[in-house]
Amino acid sequence: MAADRKKKLVPLIVAGATGLAVVIGGGLWWLDKQRFESTDNAFVQADTVQVSPQVSGYVAEVLVADNQRVQAGDVLARIDPSTYQARLDQAIANAQALDAAVRNVDDRTVLEQALIAQRAAGVESARADASRARADLSRYDALAKQGWVSTQKVQTERAGTAQSEAAVAQAQAALEAERRTAASLGSTRAQTLAQAVAAQAAVQQARIDLERTVVRAPVAGVVGARSLRPGQLVQPGQALMSVVPLSQTYIVANFKETQVSRLRIGQPVEIKADAFGKQKIEGRVESFAPATGQEFALIPVENAVGNFTKITQRLPVRIAVDRKGVAGGLRPGLSVEVKVDVRDKSGQGFADAGGVQTASR
Repeated sequence: MAADRKKKLVPLIVAGATGLAVVIGGGLWWLDKQRFESTDNAFVQADTVQVSPQVSGYVAEVLVADNQRVQAGDVLARIDPSTYQARLDQAIANAQALDAAVRNVDDRTVLEQALIAQRAAGVESARADASRARADLSRYDALAKQGWVSTQKVQTERAGTAQSEAAVAQAQAALEAERRTAASLGSTRAQTLAQAVAAQAAVQQARIDLERTVVRAPVAGVVGARSLRPGQLVQPGQALMSVVPLSQTYIVANFKETQVSRLRIGQPVEIKADAFGKQKIEGRVESFAPATGQEFALIPVENAVGNFTKITQRLPVRIAVDRKGVAGGLRPGLSVEVKVDVRDKSGQGFADAGGVQTASR
């Protein structure tokens, strides 16, 4: 009888234990769903910078290796500078020649001012001589009327007076010519000065091009995807390598649209990466994307069709990573699992962070 009772109790105990486990597991699951929103559709990203040259030429040397850590401003490679050095020398020589041309125009202007003064003195001298000739002519006319001088003498004096008047006109014409020459030098100087400024700009551009033969790291990070080799001909915009700022990695988690209503900016996040086993990384919700992932696809989905099927969309959520522990080992592209503690309601929600405003009436 005792054995039969034990046999009957075993199924009851097993069923009770199973039921208790189901109840406890269900309770824990329910509590977890109340406290957290989680997804495994999440990846590590970083603002990777592609390094490209700004000038063309043959690569003289490559100073970094694959996976090497660099700081912002470090020299990554050098392009043969001989062509750009020659262009700079030529531009400097041209600028110096135009500067000399400006000085030459200035010297000619000073000379013209002296010539103008000389011509003005010549006009005054001619006028004085003409005035004397007119006075002499008047005296000889009076004497001729009295019969003291011959008619020939009067004619000679009249011719001299006319010649003096012509000399005045000639001197005035010479003075006007010098003044116009001086005025033309002003426009010549302005033109030459403009050319000199353009030449200085060409020198600056040539100097910049020469400096650009040195390819530097735009940000601090680790070198990756290096395709650059010595002797290679490169062109502006060509991808030479990438610099990944590992100290600035972040997580982009794609939550279902049914989950985002409980998310708030600033909520703590627990991050797990397969690369680190069971080690946990801490983070916080930083921002929400302005649109779902399909809106940024190369070929957006057309929903205005007759065979539409509703599919739950996912919204990218950016998660900032706390820089401690193994977080420094995160690499862009790694998949992670994130769990957001939604109990904190103090931050901006999904709708608030979107900048939704009510139109004023």
